[in-house]
Amino acid sequence: MRPKMAQEQKLQLKMNQSLIQSIQLLQCTGVEVVDYIQEIAKENPLIEDVNYDYEFNNFKQAVGDKQAIGEINQAEESMYDRLKSQLYTIELPEPLRPVVIFGIDSLDENGYLDITMESWAKQCEIRLDQAEQALQWVQSLEPAGIGARSLKECILLQLDKSVSFLEELLENHLEWLAEENISAISDYFHLTEDEAAVNVERIKSCHPKPGRLLSEKKTEYIIPEAYIYEEDGNWKISFYKWYSPEIEINEAYKHFQPDDQAATTFLKEKYRQVNWLQQVLRYRGNTLERVIEKIVKKQQLYFSHGAFMLQPLTLNELATDLDMHISTVSRAIANKYIQTKRGIIPLKFFLQPGVKQSNGQQITSFVIKQLIAELIENEDKRKPLSDQVIKSRLKQEFGINVARRTVVKYREQLGIAASTKRK
Repeated sequence: MRPKMAQEQKLQLKMNQSLIQSIQLLQCTGVEVVDYIQEIAKENPLIEDVNYDYEFNNFKQAVGDKQAIGEINQAEESMYDRLKSQLYTIELPEPLRPVVIFGIDSLDENGYLDITMESWAKQCEIRLDQAEQALQWVQSLEPAGIGARSLKECILLQLDKSVSFLEELLENHLEWLAEENISAISDYFHLTEDEAAVNVERIKSCHPKPGRLLSEKKTEYIIPEAYIYEEDGNWKISFYKWYSPEIEINEAYKHFQPDDQAATTFLKEKYRQVNWLQQVLRYRGNTLERVIEKIVKKQQLYFSHGAFMLQPLTLNELATDLDMHISTVSRAIANKYIQTKRGIIPLKFFLQPGVKQSNGQQITSFVIKQLIAELIENEDKRKPLSDQVIKSRLKQEFGINVARRTVVKYREQLGIAASTKRK
């Protein structure tokens, strides 16, 4: 055997930068696309304006765009920034300051300590007892619960430490709390039922993720891509302008011929950028149109008769019908909404798994959940329906055959307690 060189041709799919950006833009909402183009327009003199119908602001709350004078250009502070700013208000020993800051930076987004005490001590080159002291300073910051190493510690940091039995309750009898078993708690800890109930409520009032209380809360606006309406017995789609915005070219540059070579190269590059944007917008618009049209066609019974007529539809089935890759369809419906006579609805809502019946037909899990909720809502509160009875009534009244464990799963997903706890 001897080494040799051979020449051959192969076809390969490669993700160039243009294709990657096209995919990223597909999963953006119409308003995000407009914002993206406007950012590009700041550096591209060829883009005069972005035509996207300014009426989309009507979908925002009336006060959404109004900022208080103190909020204009105000820097956004993270949880870590807000915790560190509290260090200036406490008498923290100066040698411990960098150690405490290291501890703050080691918290996860929920406010829990994300490293071990041994690792903290090793990385800061201090003794373990000094790391424990630094942790106490971190846990003294607001809100209470910051710096906890477990859910139990997080709750205890938020409660009165003088109540001695709470630690044992959280450590060994968490199921009593989950079930709100007041009688078991009162008997075991020799409390009155009122005292036990008060302490259960105190524990329930604790925040399990205190770091989230310091996170920035940004207003998110839900703006639909299209409006679904009925005309002459048919369901039609009217797309809003912002689902596929148009780029207006600056007239002054259309016939401009610069003498400088650098300026000519610059303009050519900006023209290529505009042409690419227009192609991407057409691709995004066409893809979105096809996906929404197919969904409306598949779910006509829902639009005509309501939620109980929602048909089973999977992402794979939708992609097959459209002859598209499943990832393309997934990106196309991500964070997209349509406006209907029943409100603004996410496109993902229309993709519902089906439960196969004995006759071969399928019914969506959403419909079954709604029927379960309706049966429970109208039950005799003195004799709540058991899961077995709900299963039987679904079969008798609606011809829906599901297993009891399926009823249990859907009831729990609806946040409805078992019959023994609904009395």
